[in-house]
Amino acid sequence: MDLGITGRRALLTGASRGMGRACAEALAGEGVEITIAARTTSVLEQTAEDIRRTTGGTVHTVTADVTTETGRDTILSACPDPDILLNNAGGKVPGDFRDWDRDEWVSAIDLMMIPPIMMMRATVDGMMERGWGRIVNIVSRSVKIPQLELGLSNGARSGLVGFTAGLSRQTIRNGVTINNLLPGIFDSNAQREHIEGMLVEGGRSFEEVWQERADKNPAGRYGRPEEIGAYFAFLCSEHAGFVTGQNLLVDGGSYPGTY
Repeated sequence: MDLGITGRRALLTGASRGMGRACAEALAGEGVEITIAARTTSVLEQTAEDIRRTTGGTVHTVTADVTTETGRDTILSACPDPDILLNNAGGKVPGDFRDWDRDEWVSAIDLMMIPPIMMMRATVDGMMERGWGRIVNIVSRSVKIPQLELGLSNGARSGLVGFTAGLSRQTIRNGVTINNLLPGIFDSNAQREHIEGMLVEGGRSFEEVWQERADKNPAGRYGRPEEIGAYFAFLCSEHAGFVTGQNLLVDGGSYPGTY
């Protein structure tokens, strides 16, 4: 299928590894000129070189921290008028809500809610003026399947999803869609860090927990980052112009509900 986005420009944050990298590679393979942003230069540049080699695409890089105003300004100066925006960032480690003070809650919002909103604020009007745009936020299935140990993520990411629900209904008439991807368990560094944060001294090993999570998933495995990349690329395509304000699970069937 021709996605109809050859020649478009995309800006992707958190795109040096894992699902963000897979999304970048999927777009580059469709002929999209991409700018990828992350905090670690060495990893970012290696990712860019790998994508250039595998896709032949045009890849620009910008080293910056999207959670800071200065970082966002740096990222946006590298690609001020994107047609496609991916907002992707890490989460907080699991814990007990009794241990989280106000500063910890604010830091979660500053990581997972405010940066995507600020990036949308900086780019969505230009997209609407041009009559075309795609914004996708990688969030988490935790907004539909809350896990107590992920309370910081549950709260901050739900705030982002709620904001997106309102904005997305205002932009689609001008050709701009905004959607959220809700990944379940994926074979990624983030998933490994999540499990490591759950381990307790004298308890089960990392390997035991890792395998148990795969076994309990209806698919019997972890998702592959490239599967998120493919879904993301479709949402960015010409064919997805009637899809907006949606929270789309990619979780191997682990969500137990009908709706």
